[in-house]
Amino acid sequence: MSITAKQVQELRQATGAGMMDAKRALQETDGDMQAASELLRTKGLADAKKRSDRAQTQGAIGHYLHYQADRPVIGVMVELAAETDFVAKSDDFQNAARDIAMHVAAARPSWVTREEVPSDAVAKERELIAEQAKHEGKPEHIIDKIVEGRLNSFYSDNVLYDQEFVKSEVYEGTVGELVQHLASTMGENISVARFTRLQVGETAE
Repeated sequence: MSITAKQVQELRQATGAGMMDAKRALQETDGDMQAASELLRTKGLADAKKRSDRAQTQGAIGHYLHYQADRPVIGVMVELAAETDFVAKSDDFQNAARDIAMHVAAARPSWVTREEVPSDAVAKERELIAEQAKHEGKPEHIIDKIVEGRLNSFYSDNVLYDQEFVKSEVYEGTVGELVQHLASTMGENISVARFTRLQVGETAE
């Protein structure tokens, strides 16, 4: 059965699947939109794992300059990684790289993911939170729960993927969720590889 571009686009909009995934699902279900949607949902976790195992050798650099009194005072560069140059060259991908750079300028994260946070920094934060809780007179048996809850706040302040995306008119959710959405939509393994933020009068972050 011949599958039209319109059918593929409708399925992509309904499911957030990549173009080739949507086309294959329609072909396997003889163009049945509902069956194709169910097939994509069934395969979703497996496909996500396949994407995460594939190498990212392409990408784009997103950059942003923040001006004050007619001079740039904050500069950010973000490497958004992808598998193919086809995706990396797309407007959606490059716009996302630039938007994430703008986010970094505003939100000042220190790391991309939680895994990058040094263990000694996490241990120190845990100690500080526990001491604060004791100073506030919190019962001993709930201090561990308080530590975990406030540690999440530490991550949302300092880890890029845990931060709420500042351009909520573009995407509502965290930066990590935005990147996952981009990967699902484009059918590729996509991630923020690294970033750097420079501000006049401050050391590099």
